[in-house]
Amino acid sequence: MKFGVHTFIWTANYGPADEGILPAIREYGYDGVEIPIFAPADFPAASIRRGLERAGLECTVSGVLMPGLSILSDDAAVRRTTQTHLEDCVKAVAEVGAGVLVGPLYSPVGYLPGRRRTEDEWKRAVEAYQALGPVLASHRVTLAVEALNRFETYFLNTVADGAALVSQVGHPNVGLLCDTFHANIEEKDVAAAFRAAGPWIKHVHTCENDRGTPGTGHVDWPGVFAALRDVGYDGWLTIESFGFAVGGISAAASIWRDLAPTADSIASEGIRFLKKQAALS
Repeated sequence: MKFGVHTFIWTANYGPADEGILPAIREYGYDGVEIPIFAPADFPAASIRRGLERAGLECTVSGVLMPGLSILSDDAAVRRTTQTHLEDCVKAVAEVGAGVLVGPLYSPVGYLPGRRRTEDEWKRAVEAYQALGPVLASHRVTLAVEALNRFETYFLNTVADGAALVSQVGHPNVGLLCDTFHANIEEKDVAAAFRAAGPWIKHVHTCENDRGTPGTGHVDWPGVFAALRDVGYDGWLTIESFGFAVGGISAAASIWRDLAPTADSIASEGIRFLKKQAALS
Protein backbone atom coordinates (compact mmCIF):
# COMPACT_ATOMS: atom_id res chain seq x y z
CA MET A 1 0.00 0.00 0.00
CA LYS A 2 0.93 3.64 -0.41
CA PHE A 3 0.33 6.24 2.28
CA GLY A 4 -0.90 9.73 1.46
CA VAL A 5 -2.15 12.82 3.25
CA HIS A 6 -4.48 15.50 1.95
CA THR A 7 -3.15 19.03 1.81
CA PHE A 8 -6.48 20.28 3.20
CA ILE A 9 -4.87 19.85 6.61
CA TRP A 10 -2.69 22.86 5.83
CA THR A 11 -4.23 24.85 2.98
CA ALA A 12 -7.51 25.27 1.11
CA ASN A 13 -6.08 25.19 -2.40
CA TYR A 14 -2.61 23.72 -2.78
CA GLY A 15 -0.24 25.42 -5.22
CA PRO A 16 3.48 26.03 -5.79
CA ALA A 17 3.56 28.56 -2.94
CA ASP A 18 2.74 25.72 -0.53
CA GLU A 19 5.71 23.58 -1.55
CA GLY A 20 7.33 24.26 1.82
CA ILE A 21 5.09 21.71 3.53
CA LEU A 22 6.39 18.84 1.38
CA PRO A 23 9.74 18.05 3.07
CA ALA A 24 8.05 17.45 6.43
CA ILE A 25 5.43 15.25 4.78
CA ARG A 26 8.19 13.19 3.20
CA GLU A 27 10.01 13.04 6.54
CA TYR A 28 6.89 11.68 8.24
CA GLY A 29 7.07 8.73 5.87
CA TYR A 30 4.37 9.48 3.31
CA ASP A 31 4.61 8.31 -0.27
CA GLY A 32 2.55 11.20 -1.58
CA VAL A 33 -0.01 13.92 -1.05
CA GLU A 34 -3.56 14.42 -2.22
CA ILE A 35 -4.20 17.82 -3.76
CA PRO A 36 -7.49 19.45 -4.75
CA ILE A 37 -8.66 20.59 -8.14
CA PHE A 38 -11.52 23.05 -8.45
CA ALA A 39 -11.09 24.75 -11.83
CA PRO A 40 -8.74 22.99 -14.28
CA ALA A 41 -7.85 26.28 -15.99
CA ASP A 42 -6.46 27.57 -12.69
CA PHE A 43 -4.61 24.37 -11.78
CA PRO A 44 -0.82 24.87 -12.16
CA ALA A 45 -0.13 21.23 -12.95
CA ALA A 46 3.38 21.60 -14.35
CA SER A 47 4.62 23.70 -11.42
CA ILE A 48 3.05 21.38 -8.85
CA ARG A 49 4.57 18.36 -10.56
CA ARG A 50 8.06 19.85 -10.45
CA GLY A 51 7.69 20.60 -6.75
CA LEU A 52 6.56 17.08 -5.99
CA GLU A 53 9.46 15.63 -7.96
CA ARG A 54 11.90 17.77 -5.98
CA ALA A 55 10.39 16.48 -2.75
CA GLY A 56 10.34 12.85 -3.90
CA LEU A 57 6.57 12.57 -3.49
CA GLU A 58 3.79 11.24 -5.68
CA CYS A 59 0.24 12.59 -5.68
CA THR A 60 -3.41 11.85 -6.14
CA VAL A 61 -6.02 14.47 -6.92
CA SER A 62 -9.42 15.09 -5.34
CA GLY A 63 -12.21 17.05 -6.93
CA VAL A 64 -15.67 18.39 -6.17
CA LEU A 65 -18.25 19.96 -8.44
CA MET A 66 -18.92 23.62 -7.79
CA PRO A 67 -22.45 25.08 -7.85
CA GLY A 68 -23.82 25.08 -11.37
CA LEU A 69 -22.17 21.79 -12.31
CA SER A 70 -23.87 18.40 -12.13
CA ILE A 71 -24.01 15.24 -14.21
CA LEU A 72 -27.42 14.58 -12.62
CA SER A 73 -29.11 17.75 -13.83
CA ASP A 74 -32.24 17.55 -15.96
CA ASP A 75 -30.74 20.41 -17.98
CA ALA A 76 -28.76 18.90 -20.86
CA ALA A 77 -26.64 22.05 -21.19
CA VAL A 78 -25.51 21.75 -17.56
CA ARG A 79 -24.64 18.10 -18.11
CA ARG A 80 -22.59 18.94 -21.21
CA THR A 81 -20.71 21.68 -19.37
CA THR A 82 -20.02 19.31 -16.48
CA GLN A 83 -18.81 16.58 -18.84
CA THR A 84 -16.31 18.99 -20.37
CA HIS A 85 -15.22 20.05 -16.89
CA LEU A 86 -14.58 16.42 -15.90
CA GLU A 87 -12.62 15.77 -19.08
CA ASP A 88 -10.48 18.83 -18.38
CA CYS A 89 -9.91 17.61 -14.82
CA VAL A 90 -8.70 14.24 -16.12
CA LYS A 91 -6.24 15.95 -18.45
CA ALA A 92 -4.92 18.12 -15.61
CA VAL A 93 -4.53 15.07 -13.36
CA ALA A 94 -2.45 13.38 -16.04
CA GLU A 95 -0.34 16.51 -16.48
CA VAL A 96 0.46 16.73 -12.77
CA GLY A 97 1.64 13.12 -12.90
CA ALA A 98 -1.16 11.53 -10.89
CA GLY A 99 -3.00 8.36 -11.80
CA VAL A 100 -6.06 8.77 -9.62
CA LEU A 101 -8.85 11.38 -9.52
CA VAL A 102 -11.24 10.97 -6.60
CA GLY A 103 -14.32 12.57 -5.09
CA PRO A 104 -18.09 12.97 -5.24
CA LEU A 105 -17.98 14.07 -8.85
CA TYR A 106 -21.71 13.91 -9.58
CA SER A 107 -23.23 17.00 -7.91
CA PRO A 108 -22.04 19.75 -5.55
CA VAL A 109 -21.36 18.75 -1.96
CA GLY A 110 -24.25 19.94 0.20
CA TYR A 111 -26.84 19.91 -2.57
CA LEU A 112 -29.90 18.34 -0.92
CA PRO A 113 -33.13 18.64 -2.93
CA GLY A 114 -35.28 17.17 -0.17
CA ARG A 115 -36.07 13.92 -1.95
CA ARG A 116 -34.48 10.62 -2.94
CA ARG A 117 -32.51 10.27 -6.11
CA THR A 118 -34.47 9.40 -9.22
CA GLU A 119 -33.97 6.65 -11.79
CA ASP A 120 -33.24 9.33 -14.38
CA GLU A 121 -30.46 10.77 -12.24
CA TRP A 122 -28.92 7.35 -11.78
CA LYS A 123 -29.05 6.75 -15.54
CA ARG A 124 -27.45 10.13 -16.24
CA ALA A 125 -24.59 9.36 -13.86
CA VAL A 126 -23.96 5.98 -15.46
CA GLU A 127 -23.97 7.51 -18.93
CA ALA A 128 -21.67 10.36 -17.89
CA TYR A 129 -19.05 8.04 -16.40
CA GLN A 130 -19.28 5.68 -19.36
CA ALA A 131 -18.65 8.64 -21.68
CA LEU A 132 -15.69 9.68 -19.52
CA GLY A 133 -14.16 6.20 -19.70
CA PRO A 134 -12.21 6.62 -22.96
CA VAL A 135 -10.73 9.92 -21.75
CA LEU A 136 -9.66 8.27 -18.49
CA ALA A 137 -8.12 5.35 -20.34
CA SER A 138 -6.24 7.47 -22.87
CA HIS A 139 -4.70 9.55 -20.05
CA ARG A 140 -4.08 6.54 -17.79
CA VAL A 141 -6.19 7.99 -15.00
CA THR A 142 -8.60 6.12 -12.72
CA LEU A 143 -11.71 7.83 -11.37
CA ALA A 144 -12.73 6.77 -7.85
CA VAL A 145 -16.30 7.91 -7.13
CA GLU A 146 -17.06 8.76 -3.51
CA ALA A 147 -20.23 8.13 -1.53
CA LEU A 148 -20.88 10.81 1.10
CA ASN A 149 -22.96 10.80 4.25
CA ARG A 150 -26.61 11.87 4.17
CA PHE A 151 -25.83 15.38 5.38
CA GLU A 152 -23.64 16.12 2.35
CA THR A 153 -25.46 14.43 -0.54
CA TYR A 154 -28.66 12.60 -1.37
CA PHE A 155 -27.27 10.70 -4.35
CA LEU A 156 -24.75 8.15 -3.00
CA ASN A 157 -24.66 7.49 0.74
CA THR A 158 -23.44 3.93 1.18
CA VAL A 159 -20.53 1.90 -0.10
CA ALA A 160 -23.02 -0.51 -1.65
CA ASP A 161 -24.66 2.36 -3.55
CA GLY A 162 -21.32 3.39 -4.94
CA ALA A 163 -20.37 -0.15 -5.87
CA ALA A 164 -23.69 -0.65 -7.66
CA LEU A 165 -23.15 2.53 -9.67
CA VAL A 166 -19.60 1.84 -10.80
CA SER A 167 -20.48 -1.79 -11.50
CA GLN A 168 -23.19 -0.62 -13.86
CA VAL A 169 -20.77 1.83 -15.49
CA GLY A 170 -18.64 -1.18 -16.27
CA HIS A 171 -15.40 0.59 -17.19
CA PRO A 172 -12.05 -0.52 -15.73
CA ASN A 173 -10.99 3.08 -15.12
CA VAL A 174 -14.07 3.90 -13.03
CA GLY A 175 -14.16 2.59 -9.49
CA LEU A 176 -15.00 3.44 -5.92
CA LEU A 177 -13.51 5.59 -3.17
CA CYS A 178 -14.22 4.22 0.31
CA ASP A 179 -14.03 6.75 3.14
CA THR A 180 -13.98 5.66 6.78
CA PHE A 181 -15.54 8.91 8.01
CA HIS A 182 -18.61 8.68 5.78
CA ALA A 183 -18.88 4.91 6.23
CA ASN A 184 -18.81 5.31 10.00
CA ILE A 185 -22.03 7.32 9.70
CA GLU A 186 -23.86 5.27 7.09
CA GLU A 187 -22.78 1.63 7.40
CA LYS A 188 -24.03 -1.01 9.83
CA ASP A 189 -20.61 -2.71 9.56
CA VAL A 190 -17.84 -0.71 7.91
CA ALA A 191 -15.52 -3.67 7.40
CA ALA A 192 -18.26 -5.80 5.88
CA ALA A 193 -19.21 -2.95 3.53
CA PHE A 194 -15.61 -2.57 2.34
CA ARG A 195 -15.25 -6.31 1.91
CA ALA A 196 -18.40 -6.58 -0.19
CA ALA A 197 -17.25 -3.72 -2.42
CA GLY A 198 -13.76 -5.14 -2.83
CA PRO A 199 -13.68 -5.58 -6.61
CA TRP A 200 -14.51 -1.92 -7.18
CA ILE A 201 -12.33 -0.18 -4.56
CA LYS A 202 -9.77 2.09 -6.22
CA HIS A 203 -8.95 4.48 -3.36
CA VAL A 204 -9.39 4.70 0.42
CA HIS A 205 -9.68 7.76 2.66
CA THR A 206 -8.65 7.06 6.23
CA CYS A 207 -9.69 9.38 9.01
CA GLU A 208 -11.37 9.05 12.36
CA ASN A 209 -15.08 9.24 13.16
CA ASP A 210 -14.64 12.95 14.01
CA ARG A 211 -12.60 13.45 10.83
CA GLY A 212 -9.45 13.73 12.91
CA THR A 213 -6.32 11.66 13.44
CA PRO A 214 -6.68 7.92 12.69
CA GLY A 215 -6.52 5.89 15.87
CA THR A 216 -7.94 8.54 18.21
CA GLY A 217 -11.63 7.60 17.92
CA HIS A 218 -13.86 4.57 17.49
CA VAL A 219 -13.46 3.53 13.83
CA ASP A 220 -12.98 -0.24 13.60
CA TRP A 221 -9.47 -0.08 12.19
CA PRO A 222 -8.59 -3.77 12.66
CA GLY A 223 -11.77 -4.67 10.78
CA VAL A 224 -11.08 -2.14 8.00
CA PHE A 225 -7.54 -3.38 7.47
CA ALA A 226 -8.63 -7.01 7.56
CA ALA A 227 -11.26 -6.28 4.92
CA LEU A 228 -8.76 -4.49 2.67
CA ARG A 229 -6.33 -7.39 3.08
CA ASP A 230 -9.03 -9.92 2.22
CA VAL A 231 -10.00 -8.14 -1.01
CA GLY A 232 -6.36 -7.65 -2.02
CA TYR A 233 -6.43 -3.86 -1.96
CA ASP A 234 -2.96 -2.46 -2.55
CA GLY A 235 -3.64 1.19 -3.43
CA TRP A 236 -3.52 4.46 -1.54
CA LEU A 237 -4.46 4.97 2.10
CA THR A 238 -4.90 8.73 2.36
CA ILE A 239 -5.65 10.75 5.47
CA GLU A 240 -8.28 13.30 4.49
CA SER A 241 -8.58 15.61 7.44
CA PHE A 242 -9.08 19.37 7.61
CA GLY A 243 -7.41 22.24 9.37
CA PHE A 244 -9.73 24.59 11.23
CA ALA A 245 -8.36 27.75 9.65
CA VAL A 246 -8.52 26.98 5.92
CA GLY A 247 -11.48 29.20 5.13
CA GLY A 248 -14.37 27.92 3.10
CA ILE A 249 -13.05 24.37 3.03
CA SER A 250 -13.27 24.16 6.82
CA ALA A 251 -16.81 25.52 6.69
CA ALA A 252 -17.85 23.16 3.89
CA ALA A 253 -16.62 20.21 5.95
CA SER A 254 -18.30 21.59 9.12
CA ILE A 255 -15.02 21.85 11.00
CA TRP A 256 -15.79 24.22 13.86
CA ARG A 257 -12.96 23.23 16.21
CA ASP A 258 -9.39 22.03 16.10
CA LEU A 259 -9.34 18.27 15.51
CA ALA A 260 -5.82 17.97 16.94
CA PRO A 261 -3.31 20.25 18.67
CA THR A 262 -1.67 21.07 15.32
CA ALA A 263 -2.14 20.21 11.67
CA ASP A 264 1.24 18.52 11.64
CA SER A 265 0.24 16.24 14.50
CA ILE A 266 -2.62 14.81 12.43
CA ALA A 267 -0.12 13.92 9.72
CA SER A 268 2.72 12.67 11.90
CA GLU A 269 0.65 10.64 14.36
CA GLY A 270 -1.80 9.41 11.74
CA ILE A 271 0.77 7.74 9.55
CA ARG A 272 2.42 6.03 12.49
CA PHE A 273 -0.92 4.53 13.46
CA LEU A 274 -1.86 3.47 9.92
CA LYS A 275 1.48 1.82 9.28
CA LYS A 276 1.23 -0.08 12.52
CA GLN A 277 -2.25 -1.31 11.61
CA ALA A 278 -1.09 -2.28 8.14
CA ALA A 279 1.76 -4.29 9.62
CA LEU A 280 -0.64 -6.12 11.93
CA SER A 281 -3.18 -7.03 9.25
